[in-house]
Amino acid sequence: MEDLMQLEQQGWRALSSPGNAARVFYGSRLADDAVMLFPGGMKIEGKANILASFAAQPWQSFRMEGQSVLTPSENTGIVIYKVTAEREGSAPYTALVSSTYVLRNGEWQLLFHQQTPV
Repeated sequence: MEDLMQLEQQGWRALSSPGNAARVFYGSRLADDAVMLFPGGMKIEGKANILASFAAQPWQSFRMEGQSVLTPSENTGIVIYKVTAEREGSAPYTALVSSTYVLRNGEWQLLFHQQTPV
């Protein structure tokens, strides 16, 4: 399950990179039926909608803490952690995060992601 923690880190690095890095990374990792829940009641469903939602301004920095992985089955893993991220000109954003991955066709795909502000 170490792979799943590495995928989460790679995702945050992509979200912290300029250009299309996030769309490229998540384009290869999101399940077609993925769902993301964000603060303020924002729910984004489906791979295409999630990819279209990525912000133009990347995160300037991020720090992940307390990562753990739950494994309800050999084909499912849930990564749980706390993240603190910053964008230029904005206050730091801190949230508890959970990401659920499923193993499909031999590859881990992100099926569900939720952020709860701290």
